[in-house]
Amino acid sequence: MAAEIHTDLSEGAFTITMDEPDRGNPLSRATYRELCGALEEADGTDARCLVLEGAGDAFSTGADIESLGSEDEPPTLEERVETIQTHEHRFARELIEHDLPSVAKVDGAAIGDGACFALACDIPLASERARIGFSHARFALSMDCAGSYVLPRLVGRGVAMELALTGEIIDGERAHELGLVNHVYPDEEFEERADDLIEQLATGAPVAQKQIKRLIRRGYDRELDEVLLDEATSQVVAADTDDYDRAAEALRAGEEPTFEGR
Repeated sequence: MAAEIHTDLSEGAFTITMDEPDRGNPLSRATYRELCGALEEADGTDARCLVLEGAGDAFSTGADIESLGSEDEPPTLEERVETIQTHEHRFARELIEHDLPSVAKVDGAAIGDGACFALACDIPLASERARIGFSHARFALSMDCAGSYVLPRLVGRGVAMELALTGEIIDGERAHELGLVNHVYPDEEFEERADDLIEQLATGAPVAQKQIKRLIRRGYDRELDEVLLDEATSQVVAADTDDYDRAAEALRAGEEPTFEGR
């Protein structure tokens, strides 16, 4: 079954849309391949941020049940593990490690692997009607798609355990209270408010933003001295750009800088 993934580059924002709204934007192996291809496509543009969204009334309802069994299963455990690593896990890894800051627009259901991918983005945003759940345990499955990596980093061990072990589905307000998403917006304002934040990223200083993302992503479980050395190096890289000079000049003039990515 072919995956429906559409991409669009507009004013610095590279948007990846899962576009099977009649089916809740399910995730199949074909979808993972298309999503990885979309990230590769973004690399060849002048985009300054990534946006991941779903068409219609859902972000993604998770694994494509209809596709299960449509492909021959490899005969050994090792081959089955390799298949997962080169599809859904490849996309999770490339999304988390991508140079560009990423935003998830969760307007509707983000369930199972869909929730994992939404929260793998750097800035998850939700509407009030959003529904987020790590439902793997309800299907007698373990966590997947970097969920066990991302979830405890967002909400701590105890809350992560409860959400994953029960498979509870929570709304946007509860997700915001727990720290799963950065903002929850009223349904009728979601697109406008989310796009306002995306515009800030899409007009930001690209070199500085990439350095900041790398520092924060690598900041977990590192010694302080190592972090400080990395920060100093990154600061020098950012300060050696025309964008920095432009920002300093604009600040002295009481104006907003325009960044060009060099």
